[in-house]
Amino acid sequence: MQSTYSSLSDTALLEKLIGVRQTQKHYRGSLGSMFNTTQPERCVVARELVRRWLVEELQHGDTLNAPSVVRDYLRLHFAGREYESFVAIFLDAQHQMIVADELFRGTLTQTSVYPREVVKAALRANAAAVIFSHNHPSGVAEPSQSDQMLTDALKQALALVDVRVLDHFIVAGTSVLSFAEQGLL
Repeated sequence: MQSTYSSLSDTALLEKLIGVRQTQKHYRGSLGSMFNTTQPERCVVARELVRRWLVEELQHGDTLNAPSVVRDYLRLHFAGREYESFVAIFLDAQHQMIVADELFRGTLTQTSVYPREVVKAALRANAAAVIFSHNHPSGVAEPSQSDQMLTDALKQALALVDVRVLDHFIVAGTSVLSFAEQGLL
């Protein structure tokens, strides 16, 4: 379905989103007129609508059968972040999202993650499983040795309370690397 929309013109996409009349009223041959600096709220509103739709998809479906939805959600979550942050997506026994939580926020190049706090958050959410993610503002989605060590430590800590770690994603711009797909989990 995504490729169907990517071939549409700006006008056709806007017509589907806001209707023909509104498009004719606002569109002036460039998306800049729709999302200029005097009306940045439209971008924020559009982004929030997409985020809410992705959350609904994750809450009502099996996240293991929808890895593209998880990737899209994470890309959107980390878009424009100039600092590293660590997110946990807590899942129930059917692998539906309970909640996504930014647990830690760091600097441009690192963030500190504490396994004890991750375990507490998983227990608070009554999670059966978890998907981790963090971003690399540098734009390089390769996992570092400390990323691998952290994932292993979190996996061991959560195993003690019967919470499975299903994946760990690294988001760098539009690139998303999955530990599970790379055989690192």
